[in-house]
Amino acid sequence: MTMADEPVAVVIHARWGLTDARGGEMMTTMAGGDAVPSGPAVRRRGSRRVNGNSKETEMTNVQEIAIDIGIEPTDRQEIARGLEHFLADSYTLYLKTQNFHWNVTGPMFRTLHLMFEEHYIELSLAVDLIAERIRALGGFAPASFAAYIRLGSVVESESVPPADEMIRQLLAGHEQVARTARGVFATADAANDQSTADMLTQRLELHERTAWMLRSLIETPV
Repeated sequence: MTMADEPVAVVIHARWGLTDARGGEMMTTMAGGDAVPSGPAVRRRGSRRVNGNSKETEMTNVQEIAIDIGIEPTDRQEIARGLEHFLADSYTLYLKTQNFHWNVTGPMFRTLHLMFEEHYIELSLAVDLIAERIRALGGFAPASFAAYIRLGSVVESESVPPADEMIRQLLAGHEQVARTARGVFATADAANDQSTADMLTQRLELHERTAWMLRSLIETPV
C-alpha cells in the first residue's frame, strides 16, 4: 500500500490545529465538501512512521487564505514568535506546578496541594488562549517538549524539592513568565495589536499577583 492509499486519521492537537496522521494540516472545506478558495498551496513538512522508522515527507495540502486584520504581516510574524516563547514558558510552568501539586509533602501539604491545583488549572486554560492567539495571527503553535525547551526560559524541575523550595521555584517561574509577557507586550503595542496586548495585560496581572502570594508564603518579618 502506498502513502497515498493509506487511510488518513484526523488528529486534533489541543484544539490548536486540525492535522492528519501524516503530519500535515488538512485543507479547510465548506459544508458541501468543496475546498475553500484560497491562495497558493503551501508545501509543509511532516513525519510518519514507516516500518518502525521516522520518515520525513513533504505534502502540498495546505492552502493559506490571506490575513487582513490591520496588522502588517511582518508585525504579525514578530508577535507570533514572541508568543511562542510566552507559550513555552507558560506550558513549562504549568507542568512544573502540576508536578509540585502531586508531590508536595510536609506540614503545609493541604494548603500547597490545593493552591498548586488552582494554579495549574488556570495555566492549562491560559496556554490554550496563547496558542489560539498565535494561530489567529497566522502562526503555528509549538506543541512539543523539545520546542518548549528550545523556546522557553522557565527551568524544568526533574527532582522533588522540599515544599519551601517548590514555592521559590514557582515564584521564579511566575516572575519569568511576567518578564516574557512584558517583552511581547511592547511589540504588540507598537504594532497596534490590541487583542494580544489585552491578553498579555491580563496574564501579567495574574502572574504578578500569583508571584506576590507565593513570595508572601516564604517572607519572614525582619
